[in-house]
Amino acid sequence: MKMLRPVTGAWYKDTQTDALFEVVDWDPTSLAIEIQYLDGEVSELDLEAWRELMPERAAAPEDWRSPFELDDEDMLDPDLPMHPEDWSNPLNFVEPDAMYGVDDF
Repeated sequence: MKMLRPVTGAWYKDTQTDALFEVVDWDPTSLAIEIQYLDGEVSELDLEAWRELMPERAAAPEDWRSPFELDDEDMLDPDLPMHPEDWSNPLNFVEPDAMYGVDDF
């Protein structure tokens, strides 16, 4: 059977345990493969262990953020950070006349 090449960022299924995992890092020079299981556990494999794993490509799970206890509200930043596309906008450098939460006496 032909060995499946690891791809960083791709999801796989362990055919023996049916565990889903993502390849987090693949270093072809040292032949080290770092994977992260759906429950958040991180593991490092060598090429021989990868072959024994006999992984199959799998689709990313619907809720892959669950082991990290992230929900939709965590994706929102209340401070509204600046994005690179906004950095060249000249209006970003204009200071407002009033600052909210600060009173002049």
